[in-house]
Amino acid sequence: MTATGPDGRGVRVLQDVLAAEHAVVYGYGVAGAHLEGTARVRALREYDAHRTRREELGRLVGERGGVPVAPAAAYALPRPVDNARDALELVTLLEERLAAVWADAVLHLTGGLRERATVGLRDAAVAAARWRRGSVPFPGLAERSG
Repeated sequence: MTATGPDGRGVRVLQDVLAAEHAVVYGYGVAGAHLEGTARVRALREYDAHRTRREELGRLVGERGGVPVAPAAAYALPRPVDNARDALELVTLLEERLAAVWADAVLHLTGGLRERATVGLRDAAVAAARWRRGSVPFPGLAERSG
């Protein structure tokens, strides 16, 4: 299915990924307040990368006639973030969940957008593995099975 299809499915898929990126940017903002040293530097780098990706997705939605979904004022976190350990758990979970959304995008998009989605899936899976300090089989899919 293409992002320019008559049913707008591709635009909806891009909107789903955009919404997920909004949540990840918010989560990195929360987590970053509790991190120091190299973890903080890495979190800032990931935060910037997600903001850039979010801007690109908004542009892609707009180019296809959609109105990019706006970020929420706040997002519910899975648990309170009170220290660095909580922050590391949060960013790992965010990247894992984002990988699942990107995996769905790979399924539904074609051509250049599918290629972009595979890069998004890879980037989220690699970030999750770095935060977790280990990989999982089939990143993006395990999150969908639970």
